[in-house]
Amino acid sequence: QVQLVESGGGSVQAGGSLRLSCAASGRTFSRYAVAWFRQAPGKEREFVAGISYSSAIYYSDSVKGQFTISRNNAQKTVYLQMNSLKPEDTAVYFCAARLWDVAVTTTLSDYDYWGQGTQVTVSS
Repeated sequence: QVQLVESGGGSVQAGGSLRLSCAASGRTFSRYAVAWFRQAPGKEREFVAGISYSSAIYYSDSVKGQFTISRNNAQKTVYLQMNSLKPEDTAVYFCAARLWDVAVTTTLSDYDYWGQGTQVTVSS
């Protein structure tokens, strides 16, 4: 069983930054593909960014150049650095993991484990 715990959410003004963390359990963390998704009120959950077991990185077009995903296998943590935040980035952000040695996908049902989510609120 893999547990994912997000942290780092909060309230910021437009133009501000936040760094989200996704801490994972499990001895084989380095073999997980991990992605961040977000869900705004009244909208479907959408892919934001992902990093594979080999550190291949993918971003949605909406956050490319604005967000940066990274991983630290020794700390079993994936980070999402979010800069130049906009009100439309307001959402609950979830991390999700796929096992093992697989690529990142944008499809929710491809992911085996999910965190509980962390709220990000950006005010104008």
